[in-house]
Amino acid sequence: CATDNLPNRDVLTSMSYMRCNCRMTSTKVSKTPDALLDAAAAVLARNPGASIADVAVRAGVSRATLYRYFPSREVLIRALAIEALRQTDEAIAPLRDQMSSSTETLQLTIGALIPLGERFHFLTAEFGVMRDPEVAEIYERQQSELSNLVEAVKAEGSIAREIPTAWVVTVIDTLIYAAWTSVEEGFIASRDAVDLVNRTLFSGLS
Repeated sequence: CATDNLPNRDVLTSMSYMRCNCRMTSTKVSKTPDALLDAAAAVLARNPGASIADVAVRAGVSRATLYRYFPSREVLIRALAIEALRQTDEAIAPLRDQMSSSTETLQLTIGALIPLGERFHFLTAEFGVMRDPEVAEIYERQQSELSNLVEAVKAEGSIAREIPTAWVVTVIDTLIYAAWTSVEEGFIASRDAVDLVNRTLFSGLS
């Protein structure tokens, strides 16, 4: 269930790997910073008010061990935000300048980001971390890149020009997390998630 190279795997296989990773029992989680961040993401995505103790229980470590790597909740949240943003960049980097159209690029971008759904939700729930200059700079740059891609898709006619770009970006973020959650809860099959998100975005529910 290792997810170190998650963005480079096939999207559907990646989602299966992510589901497996999130359901691992605490006794199987290795006591490394990356594993602790994975545990924190899983806890905070579902309970934004979770404490350090809650994260430690999920990770199968003592609070003392967790504090050894992350001396405070604020330090943990910041580290998790930076890691979430890094994973986002890593997931979409291979897609840049490779597709024949902006619409195809956006579709593949969505597919690459669905396995990171819990990281997306964490960032929106822990909005206070955006006051950190480094986090804010990366996040704003990513949002600007997505907005530019949406503008290009609108120019191709795949999304109506009159729909505000900010609204489209918000819808994309929401659909990504909705797809991840639905797969995790067993409401939809992982093989259907990407198609459902793209159909909803580009065609609506009609």
